[in-house]
Amino acid sequence: MRQQKADKVYIYNIFRERAGTKAGDNIFLIFEGKQWTYTEFYNAVQPVGNWLMKDLGIQRGEMVALDGLNSPEHLMLWLGLEAIGACPAFINSNLTDKPLVHCVKIAKARYLLADEQVRSLVAPVEEELAASGSKTVYYTAESLASLTDMSSYPKERWHNVDVMGVASLIYTSGTTGMPKGTVMTRLRELLLICGPAGNPRLLPLKPGDRMYTCLPLYHGAAHGLCILPSIGAGSTVVLSRKFSHNRFWQEVHDSKATHIQYVGELCRYLVNAPPSPLDRDHGVRMAWGNGMRPDVWEKFRERFGIETINELYAATDGLLFSANPNRGPFSRYAIGVRGALWHLLNGRKYKRILIDPDTQEVLRTPQGYCIAAKAGEVGEAVIKMDTADPDRGTPEYYGNKEAVTKRRIRDVFAKGDLWFRSGDLMRMDSDGRLFFVDRLGDTYRWKSENVSTNEVGDVVGEFDHVAESNVYGVLVPNADGRAGCAAIVPRDGITHETLDWAGLAEHNLNKMPRYAVPVFVRVSAELEYTGTMKMQKGRLRGEGIELDVIEKSAKDKGEPVDFVYWLPPGTRKYVPFNKEDLARLKAGGVKL
Repeated sequence: MRQQKADKVYIYNIFRERAGTKAGDNIFLIFEGKQWTYTEFYNAVQPVGNWLMKDLGIQRGEMVALDGLNSPEHLMLWLGLEAIGACPAFINSNLTDKPLVHCVKIAKARYLLADEQVRSLVAPVEEELAASGSKTVYYTAESLASLTDMSSYPKERWHNVDVMGVASLIYTSGTTGMPKGTVMTRLRELLLICGPAGNPRLLPLKPGDRMYTCLPLYHGAAHGLCILPSIGAGSTVVLSRKFSHNRFWQEVHDSKATHIQYVGELCRYLVNAPPSPLDRDHGVRMAWGNGMRPDVWEKFRERFGIETINELYAATDGLLFSANPNRGPFSRYAIGVRGALWHLLNGRKYKRILIDPDTQEVLRTPQGYCIAAKAGEVGEAVIKMDTADPDRGTPEYYGNKEAVTKRRIRDVFAKGDLWFRSGDLMRMDSDGRLFFVDRLGDTYRWKSENVSTNEVGDVVGEFDHVAESNVYGVLVPNADGRAGCAAIVPRDGITHETLDWAGLAEHNLNKMPRYAVPVFVRVSAELEYTGTMKMQKGRLRGEGIELDVIEKSAKDKGEPVDFVYWLPPGTRKYVPFNKEDLARLKAGGVKL
């Protein structure tokens, strides 16, 4: 590979080569009214790398945990670590308690570089981290700006770097148990600077274009689908500290952004916000992201006057990428359009297989093979792997190979073949339009995050008034994804009336990121199990929060009716959920 031979496999090298040139005069970053050219950002990164290398003694190949909110300093630390050959592990800045400790530990990080603004989440576990060999170092904009050492880095930090080696870790939300660190290889990051999936046509960018993102930098979407392609194109990143529907269009307008990055819930919040003169007073040509729901799609386009909605499908720990630059009615709501040429070139590698809707297991023929989904049928997307070298170029969880191999399935369409399971259900119609349907299994998607039912259930079950807990996702009117619901059995002597609802809410809010906290709690006399002692979720998911359905189901079986509680927005105590509350959700009077 050309970059490897020239010792130029770091993203930092792009800044180094542009510094002091005409290309270096292009604006790289705009943040809260301030801006940096590529040359200026290179000069800002240089002393940061020297501080990391000389003061902290960080070695080439060392993993360093980085926990912070969106900021220029977060980017400086990322590139500074990379510049000296170290590997950042990007920690979800919402984490605290056991999940935070777990993420730092699996990275085997000697240092946790933490933004001063997340101290309240990190400080409670500093001693535990220190006991396991991880020192916490807090940073601020002022502390990094005070660094002055502009010395060149030793060339051995760049020499003979393995392109298939670890560049960074981006954590999953924890599809089974605690979060897993997905390995971003150097090659993968180099491909992403060329564009999504290494294809610049999927996201055309050029110098002068400006992409606005308010998505967190620890997440694969902002990292791989905004920052890296923008750097590769020499275009500009407009970075917001976090999403706010009150500031969104003002920041877009002021920065002269040409592209905006979204997730579905973000678009719904914008559509539901009060009208503003800024709704069309901007220069945005393309909205780029994932999760645009059908009931939002055209409302969003028409209200904000955006020509192209480029809806994509991707996963940091997946193999499948698809994008749909939608400009008209034909491909509306799709994640891709697959015509005859696509099927000729790729049809044998990408398939969808039928899944039992109740057990979530793969369906097979009497001969033992999987069943390909036909047009209009929902199936799990699977990708064919190389049986001779299945590990090369496929997703890897740092220090957890078993978790990756569990996602592989054999004898799919032929004896001995090997396929990778995406974990996502999709549907393709007779015109080749591909639609995302839902996550498979015991996960649900809420607030653009994948939430593990097992992980949430474990936390809820730790509360001393709860004997058993079964967590699942429920559909909520006028909301994207599924909100968390915990069906619980109280401990002996505790009823729904005597259960400490304020204590349960505080427990959940303190132990989990806000998006993972169950919005609803259903109090049952007992939970249902399979013959192999697995919790049954099918009926609970089907009944959801429809109180009439829950009542009828119980009466039909001669059982007592379950009580449902909820955590209204902005509150810290679960309260009874009644039919009036449900009516308000359906009418759009309450936004979760």
